[in-house]
Amino acid sequence: MARIAHVEIRMVDLAPKVRRTDAIQSFVSQETPLVVITDSEGASGIGYSYTIGTGGPAVISLLTQTLVPRLIGREAEEIEGIWRDLLFVTHATAVGAITSLALAAIDTALWDLRCRRAGLPLWRMAGGARSDIAVYSTEGGWLHIDTPALVEDASAVSAAGFAGAKVKIGKPSSAEDARRLSAVRAAVGDDFRLMVDANQAFTLSEALLRADMLADHGITWFEEPLPADDLSGHATLARQSRVPIAVGESLYSPGQFKDYLMQGAASVVQVDAARVGGITPWLKVAHMAECHNLSICPHFLMELHVSLACAVPNAWMLEYIPQLDAITTSRLDLRAGRAHPPNTPGLGIDWDMQAITAQTVEGSHHRITGKEG
Repeated sequence: MARIAHVEIRMVDLAPKVRRTDAIQSFVSQETPLVVITDSEGASGIGYSYTIGTGGPAVISLLTQTLVPRLIGREAEEIEGIWRDLLFVTHATAVGAITSLALAAIDTALWDLRCRRAGLPLWRMAGGARSDIAVYSTEGGWLHIDTPALVEDASAVSAAGFAGAKVKIGKPSSAEDARRLSAVRAAVGDDFRLMVDANQAFTLSEALLRADMLADHGITWFEEPLPADDLSGHATLARQSRVPIAVGESLYSPGQFKDYLMQGAASVVQVDAARVGGITPWLKVAHMAECHNLSICPHFLMELHVSLACAVPNAWMLEYIPQLDAITTSRLDLRAGRAHPPNTPGLGIDWDMQAITAQTVEGSHHRITGKEG
């Protein structure tokens, strides 16, 4: 074991490869904070998180001024203790997105370092439950995409062996959403899974009305129908909807997931390692869901989540949205619609440091060391 000697922080800003829109927003950029933790024996781990266009500088500031200086001299293997200590340091700003995103960049770097030192891939180090997982696509289902293109994409991923596809909903009328879904369902048949995502756009009354329409189209889950802080609304909807309710990308702590599970407010858990604060809390949520006999379908971050989904027994599907191609040389190992986790030590993400350096946002690069660093 070795103590943390120095840490580098930076941020890159990645433009999405395709236009991404939903019922409440456009995904215009992806601010990606990166943390490199190096121990006293020279071993390093790289971690990251992300935003969808705002808040990145605040994450960098929290890392640089508050969190990372407290890492120097800590034993890198004490990941649980470090996570808890840093959460306490930020207790006045937790639970919140900025704090969780900053914690996640550190925590994923520590797990990468742990796995590299142990010579194990993350999926085995964190549990080793399975060697592959089914994949569904979101990239062809954005709200602005016209119906013929929706049909074309869903048909293509179905032919490629994907388990399903997700379509964004939230058009002005339920009838318009229904027409889009009807066209896709007619093209792919009843055995192909279709999910929908409202991105927190609806009131409870509107969600109840649309849930009936969605059930008639054989929808696998109704994602984020209401604002994430409307716990009671989700519980009411879950009791009355014939379609399972999926929630998680906008929850930022294991405690928030606990409240949803205790209220029966969701039956598909979409925990996001960046937004919940890292791998350490992600695993807690996954096992909590397992204890409630619920499935995990993680949100976004397919390059990281493929390993976490294969680490736990209750993961169901992996969301396909390429995120890191511009700054990595590795790609998701996708065969016949199933994703296979990397077997190389660490997170299994091969970072292109030259590309990262070239795309580093001005003023975001910091190197923090101890007195002897």
